[in-house]
Amino acid sequence: MNDLSGFSVLPRLRVVLAGLAMVALTAPASAAPAAKDGRTEAPIAFLYDLTSDAVLFAKQPDLPSPPASMATLMTTELTFRALEAGSLKETDTFRISEDAWRRGGAPSRGSAMFAKLNSQVAVSDLLRGMIVQSGGDAAITLAAGIAGSEPAFADLMNARAQELGLARSRFRNATGLPDPEQVMTARDISRLAAHLIRAYPERYALFAEPEFTWNKIAQRNRNPLLSDYPGADGLKTGYTADSGYGLVGSARRDGRRLIVVLNGLESSKARAEEARKLLDWGFSAFETKRLFDAGETVAEARVFGGATRHVPLAADAAVDVLTPKNDDARVIARVVYDGPLTAPVRKGDRIGVLRVWRGEMLTVETPLRAAEDVGEGGLGRRAVDGAMELVGDWIHQVVARI
Repeated sequence: MNDLSGFSVLPRLRVVLAGLAMVALTAPASAAPAAKDGRTEAPIAFLYDLTSDAVLFAKQPDLPSPPASMATLMTTELTFRALEAGSLKETDTFRISEDAWRRGGAPSRGSAMFAKLNSQVAVSDLLRGMIVQSGGDAAITLAAGIAGSEPAFADLMNARAQELGLARSRFRNATGLPDPEQVMTARDISRLAAHLIRAYPERYALFAEPEFTWNKIAQRNRNPLLSDYPGADGLKTGYTADSGYGLVGSARRDGRRLIVVLNGLESSKARAEEARKLLDWGFSAFETKRLFDAGETVAEARVFGGATRHVPLAADAAVDVLTPKNDDARVIARVVYDGPLTAPVRKGDRIGVLRVWRGEMLTVETPLRAAEDVGEGGLGRRAVDGAMELVGDWIHQVVARI
């Protein structure tokens, strides 16, 4: 993976040659350093703007820690996915096994749906029992019903986590019950929440349901944001002695959606207060700066053996960065790609990624695609480019020996 080589001045980004096939793209735009740790008492915190695809705050975002019931977001994702694929129906029923009843139901003395032993429960009700009531019995029953057993379901969770880019998350059960090998990071939890919102917009509404009654036992949704934070519509709380009090929440306001993740707090009160505080700050303290319009050339990548020497790169959509108001720090942007590119290049081919830092915080990461076709050049052009590549390889080998 190399920094992009480009030799022309691009809109709003100054290209600085840093060596053979390497440049840094730097923009003197309004920005700010990473938010101070003192902004929240939570040991682990992450605030993400889904609308602008921007990280607003990060405190130990990549530290693996016990997720408690927030792990059921992955159980939910796999269930939603099976429903969308048609391999599962909401009317399908699964039996509440003795294992699910003892470890996740009434005898467990933890959060439960309170489903009766050996009763048959519809998938639609199990989902509400897991999402609204945080029922371990519901999660275990869904896992066993979908995969045959909870350990087999955990294998599916891990495979799906890799597909979704949750690189530092590991699952051992469907409930989030304590297991030393089950961990998630705040960044991964936020990424999973964003996926649920984007991929399943209609089913996501389950996270906003205020209460659910089963077996004549009514329970309110444990998410404190739903009752008193304007625009809140999800997602999940979690608590074990190992994890402390955690929460992943989402709220919409003025056309923006924020996702907040906290973990490791000492009380449910602190969890609710810190979540509200970070969301308030995220909604009020930032302004949007446009870096590139949709379709605008972000950079140019060198093409070997092409009819032209460079191909323009553009993002799929407009690239915005959120910056704290009245701050004059810099935004740093870098284009990274696997190279060198070899002709032919097709319009729409994914070439690399644009990464934007606000101070030391990576806030935006978006793919870049070829904005036009580049066909193969003539024999002379290919010969010259081939010779340049050989010289470049020789220089790199000499430098390596030194």
